Amino acid sequence: MPERRRGAALEKALLDAAWEELTDTGYARFTMDAVVKRAGTSPPVLYRRWSNRDELVRAAIVHTLKESRLDVPDTGSLREDILTLMREINSTRVQFITIMSMHLADYHQETGNSPGDLRDPLVTGRAEALDALFARAVDRGEVKPERLTERVKSLPFDLLRHEILTTFAPVPDDALEEIVDTVFLPLVR
Repeated sequence: MPERRRGAALEKALLDAAWEELTDTGYARFTMDAVVKRAGTSPPVLYRRWSNRDELVRAAIVHTLKESRLDVPDTGSLREDILTLMREINSTRVQFITIMSMHLADYHQETGNSPGDLRDPLVTGRAEALDALFARAVDRGEVKPERLTERVKSLPFDLLRHEILTTFAPVPDDALEEIVDTVFLPLVR
């Protein structure tokens, strides 16, 4: 008989099962019953935590984003930190980004939530990591802190995501360097 899961282990198993169901079937065919079956649990266990599929989908996405958060590099230069992080995203997250976009179109249409609502760095814990990266650059005198608005800080990653979603493929390295060197760095220096 399998060991009974509780607490954080149970919640992780439920959210992992929800993410797997979402990526296998898409939002349109995503059901609470399918997640119950995939997780090997009972409906009350699931409904005690999330009362409907929209709440569960959002929780599964946030959970997956938190779990898949990349380490923030510290290369000694903002340019190399941003490029290193973009290269890591480019080499490991293309499928994740395209799956999220394709499978969640129905979710966004039905709930009225925007894709940005689910990628919120404050919700996923990415804000603190990126803030540390930019704080190091300010301390080194590489950037002017007043130029580091939230939009500017997210710009290289937004452009990377845009490139991935228009090609469904990794972005060539020269394009990553162009984003950083000709678009991003001139804005912060």
